[in-house]
Amino acid sequence: MSLQKFTGAILVLFMFAAPAVAQDTWSLQRCVDYALANNISVKQQDVQKRLADLTLKQSQMSQLPNLNGAAGGGLNFGRNADPATYAFVTKSYFASDLNLTMDLTIFNWFTKRNTIAANKLEAQANGFLMEKARNDLGFNVANAFLQILLYKEQVKVNEVQVKLTLNSLENTKKLVQAGSVPESNQADLEASLAQDSTNLVTAQNNEILSVLQMKALLNLGFDIPFQPEVPANIASLPLPRMDEVAPEMVYSAALATYPLIKTDELRIQSAKKALAAAKGALYPSLSFSAGMGTQYSENYSERDFSNIKGPFIDTLGTVKVGGGDYDVLGRPRYDVGSRTIPFNTQLSNNFYQNVGLRLRIPILNGWQQRTAVNRAKLDVYNKELTRDLDNQKLRQDIYTAHANAIAAIQKYSASSVGVTSAQKSFDFATKRYNLGLLNTIDYITIQTKLFKAQIDKVSAQYDYIFKMKLLEFYRDQKIAL
Repeated sequence: MSLQKFTGAILVLFMFAAPAVAQDTWSLQRCVDYALANNISVKQQDVQKRLADLTLKQSQMSQLPNLNGAAGGGLNFGRNADPATYAFVTKSYFASDLNLTMDLTIFNWFTKRNTIAANKLEAQANGFLMEKARNDLGFNVANAFLQILLYKEQVKVNEVQVKLTLNSLENTKKLVQAGSVPESNQADLEASLAQDSTNLVTAQNNEILSVLQMKALLNLGFDIPFQPEVPANIASLPLPRMDEVAPEMVYSAALATYPLIKTDELRIQSAKKALAAAKGALYPSLSFSAGMGTQYSENYSERDFSNIKGPFIDTLGTVKVGGGDYDVLGRPRYDVGSRTIPFNTQLSNNFYQNVGLRLRIPILNGWQQRTAVNRAKLDVYNKELTRDLDNQKLRQDIYTAHANAIAAIQKYSASSVGVTSAQKSFDFATKRYNLGLLNTIDYITIQTKLFKAQIDKVSAQYDYIFKMKLLEFYRDQKIAL
């Protein structure tokens, strides 16, 4: 058996003998809903949004007073100052301290409030970026869905082409056996079948790749079957009229609905608030502070009157009186013991408090604050440039999409006429070929033209639908089939 015959036989077996397996179908809405819940890029944007929310919350909490407590203890060796008596001692002892401090900014030229306002605007901007990510994902899923439908239609056209070539080949074989046509006609058709089979395999592979792309957007397991729910009549999908999607009309609508434009405006406002916060740091700030604490030292002792020894009388000297020596005695003395003051007593006795005001006046700090202000000014300007660039790109994209949509309409109309003409030509050619009035090469050429016209029409139809849906997306920020 020749290679062409073998290829054709395998394809025919694949097309007609494979059992049909019922599969759960995926509508476009189901695809979009599943993607919004599982797409990795959307999840990443959600993380960015939550990070912005945390930054806002932290800046809001910074308005509260700073309150800190501390406790410490340790052994001291050698000569050092006793923290309780402030006397220098040369002995080892245990000491500990407890303290609680608080400070509150009273006025800092609204630096904190401007920072909070900047973070709030940034959080809102991230909310619109989240909306943009969801809208873009919905559009990409719809585009991938259309691609799958396109390649499915191309597979159908290629299957029909293979069937037609197979039928022609079977008829030609009979004519060759009858001696009506030369054997070269059969060889030409076998070569044409091999080419048609290759085209079918390519179309089937394109369909597989488009399904894989859809699964990546859905974050769906690549081993899970995916069967799109094909609309009953793709040609009857609701599409806007061209006068409803004029470029300037679409651009005006997009300025009010496009999330990226809203994000740019919010980020400009946020940068201006950050600039005001940076300027506030150039001026004096006033803060209030308060604290309390206590301490304990093992070396801090007191007299213990419960442990008195004595009396002890010391001899100061002797005197001679009447020829005799008499001792001169001093006053009686007593030795009073000592003890470490109890822990609770020391904490009570050493308890201290303080309150104060602090005026901070920035004079020279390596030009850091001035640099921060200049950076903030440049950041405002850069975000304004980003807004202008995004506006320019949006307008260019809309005008480009509109021009492409007009071209797609014209191409679809021309391809529809082309299919009608090619079909008539092929029908006449088939009759002439069956009567032996047309050679095989010319017949295959006419058949190929019909096949190409059908493929072009299918591609033009889906391209037209996509271009119109793109304009609709720019206008309404949603897409539906």
